[in-house]
Amino acid sequence: FSGEVEAVGKDVTRFKKGDPVFGYRGPSMGANAEYLCVEENSLVCLKPANISYEEVAAVPYGALTALNLLKKVAIQPGQKVLINGASGSIGSAALQLAKHDGAQVTAVCSTSKMDFVKALGADKVIDYTREDFTQNGETYDLIFDILGRSSFSRCKNSLKPNGRYLLASFKLKQVFQMLWTSRFGTKKVICAFSNESLADLTTIKELVEAGKIKSIIDRCFPMEQTADAHRYIESGHKTSPVVIVMG
Repeated sequence: FSGEVEAVGKDVTRFKKGDPVFGYRGPSMGANAEYLCVEENSLVCLKPANISYEEVAAVPYGALTALNLLKKVAIQPGQKVLINGASGSIGSAALQLAKHDGAQVTAVCSTSKMDFVKALGADKVIDYTREDFTQNGETYDLIFDILGRSSFSRCKNSLKPNGRYLLASFKLKQVFQMLWTSRFGTKKVICAFSNESLADLTTIKELVEAGKIKSIIDRCFPMEQTADAHRYIESGHKTSPVVIVMG
């Protein structure tokens, strides 16, 4: 969410009426509202000055999740990273964060979203409807599988020695694979949860202000057309985030 502070409690010191802010509600959701009440020390901070309210509202979910998960693998400059599902909120943020860390990034997405991920700085883009990245002979230090649409068995040969297969979405099978690979072999499966903090949101704000994270909006819908926005998203035609706006 993003907007202006309408009022603050008597003990609040971080914000004042009129401050431009943005934030994230996490699993609580509930941000499709004209007014939203949050605690001072929740995931909310001053809005970056260099992007709009609409653009910044689309940032926190994907960026916070990607930032937290990528902490588990500590990308080093020059490493080769493949992001499978690079056009979604998490994938597009992971692409930009990996580039910020100095990686060479290959983005995997559908045909209609190739221009979007190119605009975010991908070094190479693979259209999964035309090419199977596990069969092209390339190897990577990290494969970040956003939606779990591939598998460790399919990706194993595409990992370098000591390569890691990171999952943003996983089930019990992948957890067992993580435990197994933690003890045997050099290639690792990593399953992790995202635990966002205010410090993480502040980091994201700084990266946006530094131009390291971009926000490209597909379309904005007025609140009275929220149902239409959901229908549009579910149609599969969106190329980047969709935002609900007031008025």
